[in-house]
Amino acid sequence: MGKINNVTEFELLGFSQNVEVQKACFVIFFLFYTIILLGNILIMLTICFGKLYRSPMYFFLTYLSLIDLCYSSVTAPKMIRDLISERKTISYEGCLMQLFGVHFFGSTEIFLLTVMAYDRYVAICKPLHYLNIMNRSVCNKMLVGTWVAGLIHSIVQLSLVVPLPFCGPNVIDHYFCDVHPMLKLACANAYVAGVVDTANSGTITLGSFLILLFSYAVILWSLRHQSKEGRRKALSTCGSHMAVVIIFFGPCTFMYMRPDTTFSGDKMVAIFYTIITPMLNPLIYTLRNAVVKNAMKKLWSRKLVLQK
Repeated sequence: MGKINNVTEFELLGFSQNVEVQKACFVIFFLFYTIILLGNILIMLTICFGKLYRSPMYFFLTYLSLIDLCYSSVTAPKMIRDLISERKTISYEGCLMQLFGVHFFGSTEIFLLTVMAYDRYVAICKPLHYLNIMNRSVCNKMLVGTWVAGLIHSIVQLSLVVPLPFCGPNVIDHYFCDVHPMLKLACANAYVAGVVDTANSGTITLGSFLILLFSYAVILWSLRHQSKEGRRKALSTCGSHMAVVIIFFGPCTFMYMRPDTTFSGDKMVAIFYTIITPMLNPLIYTLRNAVVKNAMKKLWSRKLVLQK
């Protein structure tokens, strides 16, 4: 006997039912999303036209901006529209697509940040062999690997929800569709699915986080033999990466290392890795990176010259 689905759409509760709070949130998150779009597009254009992509670090940074752009776009536009809509609904198919997108781009970003940490490790700890180790072929393979790994993870997450029947209620206490909130609405025992989800997402999140912390610890230890100027440059670059890692992985670990349990504050925690991190990445990598800032100045100067 096939599954019974009486639910054709879900209602997303969002952040608050207070109209004034919703209006304030609309302005704030509309501004945040605008910054995400402009900031990440600017980073990609700067790296592309400035030909910085020849360096492995900026090659990966281009795709980090692309992923951030896609990742935030999976949830932010719908969330912003719901803040000024009376009916905050999403179709069953749309909910599954959103769940897939969140985990696909989210996990791909996790794997890419891990690859970027390895790139920094090679650059700082093995500078003489850096270009040989991180050649374009290796970078391309690493990049493809992050997308493939993200795809596999998201397919696993989707396969946990698709077989489950939903017969009501259809209210999701969140601003986007995720596995745990949907498992709570299933008209069947979803305990195994919850355990698998925690094991899958939790292992990826915590495992990558520990690998990143270990790699940066090794980098910091190796800096003791560097010159003062070398330590300053390395710490500046690693500091940017570590800021991203803490802001992104902290909330992710809190969300996905728990068993099949949801809290009312989960939606506020999720803001950090779906909105705040994609917004801060361009600022962190631009404001703390002299190479990117100089490339932007050259592009701006070239534009002014062409206009005259």
